[in-house]
Amino acid sequence: MLDDYSKHQQKIIKRYYNNIEQISAQRLAELVSELYLAEGKKKEKLWESAAKAMEKLEVPKSRIDHLIAKKDPALLAGLVKELMG
Repeated sequence: MLDDYSKHQQKIIKRYYNNIEQISAQRLAELVSELYLAEGKKKEKLWESAAKAMEKLEVPKSRIDHLIAKKDPALLAGLVKELMG
């Protein structure tokens, strides 16, 4: 599959997948900031995105469900701090 790409592109793809956990954690941190500022339907979409990001980071389903049920950005920020710490 990687044979379809140039050597340069292959290196970029490999670096992306080697750092996917850090990228997902950073995205989750950005979502926390956005959640503090969002309202209405946008806030709901952001929580859905946060759930998907947590799944990528292999956060236990029970914890994801708890955070989504509470819808408290401060709790999500605590998880981000834990993941990055």
